[in-house]
Amino acid sequence: MRKPELVAAIAEQADLTKEQAGEALTAILDQISDALSRSESVSLVGFGTFTQRHRGARMGKNPQTGEAIQIKASNTVAFKPGKSLRDSING
Repeated sequence: MRKPELVAAIAEQADLTKEQAGEALTAILDQISDALSRSESVSLVGFGTFTQRHRGARMGKNPQTGEAIQIKASNTVAFKPGKSLRDSING
């Protein structure tokens, strides 16, 4: 499912216009991004938790040449699904 399809589904389920649903979804995603950029976790009970994780610098290989390269340290986002979400996808 892509964002336009998600917006249409939200609009139908919540009895909103597609524009209103799109604005709501954008606001939610912006707030999650802002919290993660401040190293805060975002916990949606039953759905899951988004957290920022740090990856240290490490050695890797260039897949084309096999040459060893240094990969810089970076931050990434991790998602841990909640019990309700796990149960819903596992039947």
